[in-house]
Amino acid sequence: MRAWVPTTAACLLLSTLAGANEPPAASSAAAPAGTPVHASTPAPAAASAAAGTPADNEAAAKHAKRTACLKTAKAKKLVGPQRTAFIKECIAAPQS
Repeated sequence: MRAWVPTTAACLLLSTLAGANEPPAASSAAAPAGTPVHASTPAPAAASAAAGTPADNEAAAKHAKRTACLKTAKAKKLVGPQRTAFIKECIAAPQS
């Protein structure tokens, strides 16, 4: 039980030393002094805006509805074919 403290400390020390020995990134060495290193990569805001497509929103809504139906089936203590039928009907029902 007491061996985990020295083992954890040793792992943290070794991971710190291993990170110090890594060579610098090739992109930062090749860039001129006045140019930003990541000038060619898109901004994070643009990437997150592209991720919020309507298809993603629809998938999230379906998942939320299915989760709600599963919780309701569990609360009603449905099992087997009754549970399956309830979940199919619940998911197919229009959202209110």
